Amino acid sequence: MDKGKIRRMFPALGVKVYGRDLVYLDNAATSQRPQSVVDKWVQMSTETNANIHRAVHALSVKATEEYEAAREAVREFIGAADRSEVIFTSGTTASINLVAFSFGERFVGEGDEIVVTEEEHHSNIVPWQMLCSRKKAVLKVVKVTDDGYLDLKHLESLLSERTKIVAVAHVSNVLGIVNPVKDIIGICHAKGVPVLVDGAQGIVHCGVNVQDLDCDFYAFSGHKIYAATGTGVLYGKKKWLDEMPPYMGGGEMIETVTFEGTTYAKSPQKFEAGTQNIAGAPTLIPALETARILKETEDDSVLKYVLDALMKDGRISLYGVPRGTKDKVPVFSFSVNGAHHEDLALILDKMGIAVRSGQMCAEPLMDRFGVTGMLRASFAPYNTLEEARYFVKSLDRAINMLV
Repeated sequence: MDKGKIRRMFPALGVKVYGRDLVYLDNAATSQRPQSVVDKWVQMSTETNANIHRAVHALSVKATEEYEAAREAVREFIGAADRSEVIFTSGTTASINLVAFSFGERFVGEGDEIVVTEEEHHSNIVPWQMLCSRKKAVLKVVKVTDDGYLDLKHLESLLSERTKIVAVAHVSNVLGIVNPVKDIIGICHAKGVPVLVDGAQGIVHCGVNVQDLDCDFYAFSGHKIYAATGTGVLYGKKKWLDEMPPYMGGGEMIETVTFEGTTYAKSPQKFEAGTQNIAGAPTLIPALETARILKETEDDSVLKYVLDALMKDGRISLYGVPRGTKDKVPVFSFSVNGAHHEDLALILDKMGIAVRSGQMCAEPLMDRFGVTGMLRASFAPYNTLEEARYFVKSLDRAINMLV
């Protein structure tokens, strides 16, 4: 399928901004949705609007079938062994919070240790800080090298008999560097330590097979991989999910309820209390099918072009410099000497280019590189080489206006 046909699948890519064709380069925050996802949302909202699992009438049965078909689609996409290992949440943030609470309640005590890295999104830092505060545990942090790689020797030095879990991004949402998560998991498992992988970016750009990775948990958001907002997934190995207590109490997550005590349902229902995102979850079916199509047509021409252009420009400091092109996805965060990142973003916006400016929910990483914020251009497989060239040309023009 050629790029033109692919782009026509996404209505928003035909939008004009200030009279110019939109060049959408904020995909690391939220991807655009194909028409198939919009259609599924409308269908679920207008034809199948009923609560799931709870009734025997036709609409409820159909809604339940669609919801559980989405679970099977996710299981197949990530290579999970069983549907019971796939839990629906509202996004990566909710998935990580679920593990931090439930795993923490069961397995973490005073003086135990949690390991994260300097490059993590706030969603993979703050829940672990909250756990440490509740349990009087200790948070340890793996260093990031100057070129944006995790220091694996430092990771090994931090692991101890008190380490209860390691949480690491598959791909940094700022640096765009693909972390060697399979190696990291091997290092941790050799010490008996489970690993949670924040896959918010990895699910989009990397082929993910959770059994091959052997990760204990993998979290991602639907809205970054073309599905509706408010959709998310937590994969967890059955052995952990069976041991973990529920994150929330309410309807659907119970087996029996009396005032003398309550017993809980098995996973995944145990972790899906209350009314779920009935219309949103099924959009994962067409979204993941779209992801397959885009992955088959993706090449590295945009990545190579933008990387080369940014590296050659002496005015630009790029964060996350790959040692090989396979180490990086097309996410580029940088600063320009003498120009504020927000001013650059505002000028580019007037040129029709949507980029992200600020701390990208990674303030500790900003501190590590000594900046208050960065400018980020993040490309999806539907972005074209022509858009990349226009971005580079427009960035040069914006810099010349400010410096």
